[in-house]
Amino acid sequence: MTTLANAKFAQSPVLRILHRSGLLAVDLDYHIVRASMVIMFFFFGYQKWFPYEFGRLVPFIGNGPLIWWLHPVFGHAGASYFLGASEWTFGALLLAGFWSKRLGVLGALGSTGTFVATVTIIPFMPEG
Repeated sequence: MTTLANAKFAQSPVLRILHRSGLLAVDLDYHIVRASMVIMFFFFGYQKWFPYEFGRLVPFIGNGPLIWWLHPVFGHAGASYFLGASEWTFGALLLAGFWSKRLGVLGALGSTGTFVATVTIIPFMPEG
């Protein structure tokens, strides 16, 4: 079976590169989940840099028991920028986790914090 697998890798340059990198050897599902989280953090963080998002975040931030303080401290635009920078930071730490487990753990802890802060908003939203 190993010979057949190596023959398939020899046919495709992309598969050869992935095989040499070790990504296909172990924990492929782990790498896919990590990569998808990195992509989502970068997409969601990107949205926070535009004025249309400032207004959309007002009810969420205003009703969030853990993030209510962002508007008084930073204002509407600053709160959005803060959230965007935080999401990009945690996404970058998760990305760095491919090479450094310590940075990956920091990214995972930050991700957990953002997930908790987001989920705690739901019970406090009107009609949530």
